[in-house]
Amino acid sequence: MLLQDAEGPPTLCDLCLAQVCRSLSSLCSMRADGSMSLIWAPVFPQETADQLLNHMAAKEILNDTTVGIFRNCKELRLRRASIRSCPLSAEAFHLALCPHRLLELDASWVSGGLTGADIVSGLASNPECRSSLQRLSLNGLRLDWESLEANGGIHVGFSSLRGLRMLNLANTDLNDAALEDICTLPHLETLDISCSAISKLTALLECKNTLRSLIAHRQRHLDMSPARLVFVFSQLHALKHLDFSEDHFSVDDSDGRDGDETVRQLLEGSPQVLPSLVSLDISGRKRISEAAIRSFVESRSGLVFLGLLATGVSSCDFFSTQKNLKVTGEADENQVCEALRRYRDRECFVREALVHLYSLTTDTDKPQPDVLKLVVSGMQRHPTSLHIHLVATACVFNLTTQDLAEAMPISLLSSTVTQLLNTMKNFPNHQQVQKNCLLALCSDYILQEVPFDKYLAAMLVINWLSSHEDPTLQRMAVAVISILVAKLSTEEMAQFSKDIFIMKQLLAIVQQKAMVGVVDSTLKFALSALWNLTDEMPVAARNFIECRGLELYEEVLESYYTEPSIQQKVLGLLNNIAEVEELQVDLMEEDLLEHILSLLQDSQVDVGVRYFAGGILAHLASRPDAWTLENELRSTVLKQLHDSIMTWTHLEREMVSYRSFHPFCPLLQTCQPAGVQLWAVWAIHLVCTQNTSHYSSMLEKEGLTELLKALAAHPSTHSDIKGLSDSILSMVEQHQIHAGPEDRTACRHRECLL
Repeated sequence: MLLQDAEGPPTLCDLCLAQVCRSLSSLCSMRADGSMSLIWAPVFPQETADQLLNHMAAKEILNDTTVGIFRNCKELRLRRASIRSCPLSAEAFHLALCPHRLLELDASWVSGGLTGADIVSGLASNPECRSSLQRLSLNGLRLDWESLEANGGIHVGFSSLRGLRMLNLANTDLNDAALEDICTLPHLETLDISCSAISKLTALLECKNTLRSLIAHRQRHLDMSPARLVFVFSQLHALKHLDFSEDHFSVDDSDGRDGDETVRQLLEGSPQVLPSLVSLDISGRKRISEAAIRSFVESRSGLVFLGLLATGVSSCDFFSTQKNLKVTGEADENQVCEALRRYRDRECFVREALVHLYSLTTDTDKPQPDVLKLVVSGMQRHPTSLHIHLVATACVFNLTTQDLAEAMPISLLSSTVTQLLNTMKNFPNHQQVQKNCLLALCSDYILQEVPFDKYLAAMLVINWLSSHEDPTLQRMAVAVISILVAKLSTEEMAQFSKDIFIMKQLLAIVQQKAMVGVVDSTLKFALSALWNLTDEMPVAARNFIECRGLELYEEVLESYYTEPSIQQKVLGLLNNIAEVEELQVDLMEEDLLEHILSLLQDSQVDVGVRYFAGGILAHLASRPDAWTLENELRSTVLKQLHDSIMTWTHLEREMVSYRSFHPFCPLLQTCQPAGVQLWAVWAIHLVCTQNTSHYSSMLEKEGLTELLKALAAHPSTHSDIKGLSDSILSMVEQHQIHAGPEDRTACRHRECLL
């Protein structure tokens, strides 16, 4: 039974919109000002127009050029628009979005010079927007009314947008005068003034009968006594949700004292103050007593949420009896996850929650995909926060270690690994972050089964490896690289193999291990990586020789004569070099070839070792014009190839797989000596018997079936070779009869499987 992703497959609408996003350049013409215009468009369903804009923003392709398609207000009618974090200028915004009859606009954290004043004045210029707009988010922007007026613009306040019900001005330069203007809005229900420059909240009394939600996180500039603040809160008769939390990491005892005292008075005050409150968030506040919390909750039966993260009182026993009350805190995993859900945009609280989550998941033995999703979301929301990524990467490791990853949705693991790679890119010099990412990546299941950018991962790990020598981490890094290299496409492998720095790094590890004669997994992984790196990659093979790898491998071959697993990997790479005609001359060393010949002849040597030894000799002996040593040695090689191969027993285990059979083509020509032909057909027969479905179509596609037929039909072909050729052709024929279409795909990679 296959595990299905919890989110399910993408909808048809999502797939179509993604295709439109990918094809914008071909679907559009360019206006004189450089903006795009759809060449032709039907009248989009209104919701689909919103979704297209949101897709473009999410895929980071919404800018001054592409937003131009929304100037067409008849076919693309926007109502709920998000341009969050997009680089837009004031002019592009005015031309593309302001003509629409918007109900909602999220312009949080936009870049490109667009200010809050530009947005408000632009929206107010459309009479329909003045009354239609209900929700506006300008989180993270400069309002900058002064610049607008200096450039000849008219100061149009928020109060001109008479339909506003929700206004988010967190992390802005909002001041007291602007707040007074805002509070005259007749329908204002939700207001977020977190991290602003407000000094007085008295203006809120103007909307005391409509304001249902007030978010005032981290109000550092407030200049009001605690008693006066509590009085203002008490007059907000319609208030259901109050957030008066604080960033506990960036405030000392003296800075937050008035706010803490305000909270104390609110909690210990009369039950008639905010009696209808549904949620209260005081996370990060200090000097809160459990008794005050208990009294406050008991006197407000409608309370369903209480924010107590980093207050020290979230573990109060009283909460176990409050089944309908959600709490953010650190007492258990439910409280911590609730904090990660509610505080996604608040770095201080995400950081605090992750610290506690790490402790709670250190010994977890059950898959928790929902928790992993929260961790990844926190990393994505705060890409530059070292504190968050340091703890989050450790949490990712806890949640995906051992067999936990195999129970996670593949799409979630894919986004998780992608985020780990982004973290490695963003914090290249932080050793612990890099270590955490490497620990999480070092999972056979993740590396083999999860789709992600393998090329980027290999480059990041090899770069990290160059500056770290910790034995444990070195082993993991080399293991990751050895697997990733085998997963690269031909094009990626070609690019990867050009970098001589990579070759030097891996050879340095081999030399380091060989100098002390150690046999460990690090050495084996490094040899495997080098083997795969040079497979059908002449540039990499040349780099190997230029980095004096040949001399090193000759030493390893002699030093590790009792270690077949090491010898096979060494000989496997030498096979790759032997396949490159212009590099064969570098292998024409009498001592080296005689040593390889001795391995071929020795019946006590593992068949796998003899197989690779035979491959090197077969390739070198196949070109008599390029043979530079004594002809007698070549004759001996050819005779011993035939004699030795006929003694080999069939191998049940897979020890090699092939990217293609192209290197075998020269060896299967009817003019080749029998020993050369025999090694080639024995090798093909070996992999075909072990994995017929994998190689049958590749033989057909690359023309080897025709070569085998010609070889089997030729009168001078040795009977041993004819027998193996016929057997291969029979396997291919049987597979073609019984195989389904999905099995008729060619193998793309050769990798050592040892």
